[in-house]
Order: sequence, then C-alpha cells, then structure tokens
Amino acid sequence: MAEQTVTSISIKIRRKLNEYLRILKLTRKPTKEEFSVIAKVAGLGILLIGLMGFVIYMILTELPKYMIG
Repeated sequence: MAEQTVTSISIKIRRKLNEYLRILKLTRKPTKEEFSVIAKVAGLGILLIGLMGFVIYMILTELPKYMIG
C-alpha cells in the first residue's frame, strides 16, 4: 500500500515537471523594446501602489489631528 502511494506521488511529480519543462521550452528572451515596456509598466505600478499607501497613511495619521483640534 505504501509502495503504491510513493509510485503515485512520483508519477504526479514527473508529470508536473514535464509541464514546467514544456512551458520553459516555449519561452524566449524579450527584445530590448519589450523589456523596456515591461520595466516601465512595472515601475508605474510600484509608484501607484506606493502613492496609494502614502495617501492612506496620511488619511489615517494626519486627518484625525485636524478633526480633534
């Protein structure tokens, strides 16, 4: 019984690894233009999330000071 479980697990692992390898074979190195666009979009996303965090921080820390006094 335990031997069947080990065999079953090893088969599942092999299948998963084959799926990953198939996907890796389809990938290619991006061109400079593609990389530049991806970097700009990622940078813009990071800036937007940082700005949202800053605005939330300001609302939660500074706004109560003005409401009380």
